Amino acid sequence: MAEQEVIKHTKKIYKVWNSKEHSFWAKVKEFVLEILIIVFAVSLSIWLHGRSEHAHQQKDVKDFLLGLQADLKNDLNEMNADKHRFILSGKAYRYLRSVKLNEAINGDSIKVYQDVLFNSTGLIPNNGRFEGFKSAGKIGTIENKELQNEITDLYQENILFLIALTDYYNAEKQKLKDYFNKNLKRTTDTTNNFMVLLKSEEVYNVGTGLEILRIL
Repeated sequence: MAEQEVIKHTKKIYKVWNSKEHSFWAKVKEFVLEILIIVFAVSLSIWLHGRSEHAHQQKDVKDFLLGLQADLKNDLNEMNADKHRFILSGKAYRYLRSVKLNEAINGDSIKVYQDVLFNSTGLIPNNGRFEGFKSAGKIGTIENKELQNEITDLYQENILFLIALTDYYNAEKQKLKDYFNKNLKRTTDTTNNFMVLLKSEEVYNVGTGLEILRIL
């Protein structure tokens, strides 16, 4: 519509300017008026286009934030489940570190902790939506700059830091798993040296490292 208006008024300018029925000043007046009309039509067209584009951008932002909300709820559920395993694992290694050299390890306690002694635990974030939105260059369309910064910090700093910590945690546990795989031996047809290995310096030292990690 705006393009048609520009064409119409441009033709009118040409017609008036070449008319012999108008004086020079009448032509100038008509010329200026038509130019102003064209400028207004172009400006209105640009404004309307900008409003339409802005509305489309904000719809994308709304859809992104709603999806992000669902992603974060799933991550929170996973982290809450991981939290219980971390807590139980911490209790297990604190108990093993507390056993004196001349004390025996309580078999009932080990039954409670056996599932978390060598397990791996860590967040696999639902970050595909964020990465896609960022790759498309759309993060800047979030008008709330504080929210924009918080989302960016969450995915590019906080979650990465959490993953680095849990990777270290899992690597320490893997050392113990490898140690037990290498040194676990049968003492009879029905018993082994598992309890002896639990009192080894390797277990104590790894437990110390995991305790430091818990404090961090």
